[in-house]
Amino acid sequence: MAQQRGGEQRHRWQLAKLATLGLLALSLSSCTLARRDNSARLEENARLVEEVKAFGKTLGIEPTEALSRTTQERPTLSMLWLWMQRVGTLALSVPVDIRMAIGFSTAKEDLKLEQVYRVDGYSVYYRQGNEFADSRSVATPGFAGEGTVRRVKVILHEDLHGDNNFALSWEVEESIVTPLGSLAAVEFFRRKGDQQYLKQALTALEEERQLARELSALVAEAEKLFRTTTIEEAKTQILNLIPAYPVYHRQFQRQIAGQHPPTVLEAKLSHDLAYYRYFDQIAALSEKAADLGTLIGDFKKLPHDTSQDGMQAYLQQLKTQYSQSAK
Repeated sequence: MAQQRGGEQRHRWQLAKLATLGLLALSLSSCTLARRDNSARLEENARLVEEVKAFGKTLGIEPTEALSRTTQERPTLSMLWLWMQRVGTLALSVPVDIRMAIGFSTAKEDLKLEQVYRVDGYSVYYRQGNEFADSRSVATPGFAGEGTVRRVKVILHEDLHGDNNFALSWEVEESIVTPLGSLAAVEFFRRKGDQQYLKQALTALEEERQLARELSALVAEAEKLFRTTTIEEAKTQILNLIPAYPVYHRQFQRQIAGQHPPTVLEAKLSHDLAYYRYFDQIAALSEKAADLGTLIGDFKKLPHDTSQDGMQAYLQQLKTQYSQSAK
């Protein structure tokens, strides 16, 4: 009987050993397949980057080195951006109070940040990213795995930030580059005759235009509340108002995930204004301009010291100019 029990134990040990070896083999196989998938995605993305940058030149967008390399060729660098705005205020016609960026030698996916709890006197919003307008920005497997429309838009957006295209103050430059990048993405798919992605790009553009309109209306309400009630009460009412603006609400919720809404509020609204302040106006101008290349070329004529007031005046000038040309 003892001999039988010993045999059963040895048998169970052998089965456990085989199961462990099998799991190890499966794990190694999965890692190998993941590496192959990442490699294939990065190769496909590299071809797309090259194609999009070549297309950008036809619109007068000088290409940069941003996203031209992959993590297989260069070390990964990610950025942590922080925006800080004095509580109870919004950056309406002036720059955000404090803006900073910190680089990390790792992909954003590997850098998990805890919530910002409190900075006395300031609202704080942060964002992480692997894509930025710098030759050190390389394409990661995460970026290569994203949707084609978003990748095309990001590639064009970061190239537009190149100093050979625009060298303006951050708030003014971002307000131009954001809509131009979306418009250029639409034109990319239109020229390719890719109806599936063209439809997606047009839908995304219209959604961004709606977001810009909703943000403008929300900011007007927020400014009024900050003037007429206490800061804490204003913040509560503004946060309660945001769901009434559904397109903006979706983006707000997605982008502040893991952050504390009352802490984020003023900085996030000010950040979003920098990106979307003129989005709808510039998209409307693109419908009046002879072509997108002309619109981009006209914006590249802006002086480096253009202010928000100067930008608004220039938009009106282009509107008049294009309307006269259409007659």
